[in-house]
Amino acid sequence: MLDLQGLRFRAAFFHSLRSFFVRQQFLEVDTPIRQPLLLPELNIEPLASEGWFLQASPELCMKRLLAAGCGRIFQLCNCFRKGERGRLHLEEFTMLEWYRTSGGYEDLMADCEALLGSLLADLGGMVPCAVSNGSLRVSGGRVISLHPPWDRLSVHEAFVRYSPVAIEQAMAGDTFDQILVEYVEPHLGVERPLFLYDYPVELGSLARRKDGFPHLAERFEFYINGIELANGFSELTDSHEQRQRFARDLELMDEERRLRSPMPERFLQELGGLDQAAGIALGVDRLLMLLMGKESVGEVVSFSPADF
Repeated sequence: MLDLQGLRFRAAFFHSLRSFFVRQQFLEVDTPIRQPLLLPELNIEPLASEGWFLQASPELCMKRLLAAGCGRIFQLCNCFRKGERGRLHLEEFTMLEWYRTSGGYEDLMADCEALLGSLLADLGGMVPCAVSNGSLRVSGGRVISLHPPWDRLSVHEAFVRYSPVAIEQAMAGDTFDQILVEYVEPHLGVERPLFLYDYPVELGSLARRKDGFPHLAERFEFYINGIELANGFSELTDSHEQRQRFARDLELMDEERRLRSPMPERFLQELGGLDQAAGIALGVDRLLMLLMGKESVGEVVSFSPADF
């Protein structure tokens, strides 16, 4: 449970997030937390709510708003994912998502760099771990510079540098996530924030294929001190290909006897109204944890499960 000082900092942090996007001419939107269906995602287990679902992400509704004519939108909201508990995970957590039309994942990377700089400028001396030269002091005393441009590293090159096996072997053996967490992530973002980009297309179910490299998806994650903070990508707007990907994932969910929602037909129908777009989800509690110098996300929320 946060004390008064922590609550004040959290409130100032949220105000600064909103102010950044308002200055960038993004429209703040809100969408239903409880929905009758979700986008199929193999790595996420939803929480059921009286036959519906608590949202794991506002992505479905926000993309529909894009298709309806919104050009730049953002949202701060509570999201829910079953079984996610640990130092960096809560079943209920705060997500920041933003989307822009007429752009791709490179534009989102620039947004991330600008957002962090804006936060430090707005919050100033309130940030417990800020260093005067625009850097952040993290656990272990390491100082990480937030000045852009941030480092960029392809997933393929990251596996060449840090993995005990080739990425092709990790994909074939279904050990990609395990190797990423154990061998790769500890090296990412330890001097300055880092964008890990161009994932195998099998790991970007909602992301557009990279031009000239159809085996890759235009997806990235951004890291500070080995902690993944955001997942962004150029949006797949081909409704036929998106349906094929969803059908594959739904079939795998059935094989694993996992809770799943029906095919999102209306979403697929409206997806055809989008041309070029990009979107990103940022874990607000993780970023706040780093700025406050805490060791777990449970220390930076108003009430954690341990407080009940």
